[in-house]
Amino acid sequence: MSELSERSRDAEVFDAREFVANAPRRPGVYRMYGGAGQLLYVGKARNLRDRLSSYFVASNVNPKVQLLVGRIAHIEVTVTNSETEALLLEYNLIKEHKPPFNVVLRDDKSFPYIHLASQHTYPRLIYYRGARQQPGRYFGPFPDPGAVRETLHHLQKVFGIRNCRDSFFANRSRPCLQHQIGRCTAPCVDLISGEDYARNVAAAVKVLEGRDSEVNEELARRMNESAVALQFERAAQFRDQLAALKQVQAQQVVAAEGDRDVDVVAIVGEPGDYAVTVMLIRGGRSLGATGYFPKGSLADPDEALTSFLMQFYADQPPAPDVLLNIELPSGAALAEAVGNRAGMAVEIRKPIRGLSVKWVEMARENADHALRMRRARKQSLDAMFVALSELLELAEPPSRIECFDISHTGGEGTIASCVVFGPDGPLKKEYRRFNIEGVAPGDDYAALAQALRRRYTRIKAGRYRRRTSCSSMVAWGRSRKCSLY
Repeated sequence: MSELSERSRDAEVFDAREFVANAPRRPGVYRMYGGAGQLLYVGKARNLRDRLSSYFVASNVNPKVQLLVGRIAHIEVTVTNSETEALLLEYNLIKEHKPPFNVVLRDDKSFPYIHLASQHTYPRLIYYRGARQQPGRYFGPFPDPGAVRETLHHLQKVFGIRNCRDSFFANRSRPCLQHQIGRCTAPCVDLISGEDYARNVAAAVKVLEGRDSEVNEELARRMNESAVALQFERAAQFRDQLAALKQVQAQQVVAAEGDRDVDVVAIVGEPGDYAVTVMLIRGGRSLGATGYFPKGSLADPDEALTSFLMQFYADQPPAPDVLLNIELPSGAALAEAVGNRAGMAVEIRKPIRGLSVKWVEMARENADHALRMRRARKQSLDAMFVALSELLELAEPPSRIECFDISHTGGEGTIASCVVFGPDGPLKKEYRRFNIEGVAPGDDYAALAQALRRRYTRIKAGRYRRRTSCSSMVAWGRSRKCSLY
């Protein structure tokens, strides 16, 4: 990898024509900087000269491109050996610097799993998110956390599998509330044999693996055997389990033939306003879809989706087959980069026939709906910000609101909470909580003053990633305040 750097001390003397004429016709990464040295945009190209020239041609009238070009003070390019290497370098630079004109994936949460902690005599099924390093089996991933909790709820209700911590389990002397409401068979106090509990766990695992028909047949067989042996109460338990399981299965609408593992990704929208939907197919069954709204972009859909997938698969394991709703010119290089990182062969393509096309169309419809809902919500938020600015006689609508509230229990355990709203709604990652000390019990004003002092002293000192300045403070009620930016 070799480095070619062209710097201009003053944005006014940057000669784009000369720079492009001397740019190499090689794959690589380019970095565009503003006059104050801030990194504005990172891009990759199969041919650096051709890609860079597209920014400065008269026919390129894209407003965002024109805004970027008008702020360029100098450009740096790094030549790489291949397009795959350029993709990896571009990803690393975007991840480190988060340039304002690049696609930046804001939601970096990993998908949740269902974890079977099988090392225990009476294993439990739990909601799990994070690195899969603990012993046991993992089922998923699930795009929708609500689907995980609902699945656990049904499995515990049908099979009575415990969900308590091992320390809680080891110290029980009588059944807990979960047993009383019919969601646990109480193995902690030996109300079920180890053999029967193991059968229930095995049945739950088959359901998670999609082998529902086997479970139905097994429950029906055990019900009939118990009835023949005149064990009518036991037969009734199997009957109730079978009925509850069939009710759950009746709610599972999306399923397909075969046992394919596929990721389906669709992008819709326009530069600066994209929506991406990711739908996971595991064992031929849809686990649901989730939507993303990448922050910032002046790239075309294919470039935006390529950047999104590089960031997305940095934290998520890919399926062997990744289906897209658009063609990617750099699809082969992207598949190689993602596959090398995951240690497996990955194919990234746009399908042209069969069930795969239906899956892609379903993902695209979900992305369309998510984008429409987001635009409608943003219009509503914009209207509320305008109304608030008129009510408070502000010069312009606020772009950021921080609200504080004080809570305590009879004057003890005082806590101040701060919630943050931006143009797109709640910014939950920027919520803060303060433990209040040294104030008189019940003195909400003193507690609020301490929280505000600590909050904005830290901002002024640069201890928070986002630096802001307060333009006004408005009291809401006896113990609430809201700061507008």
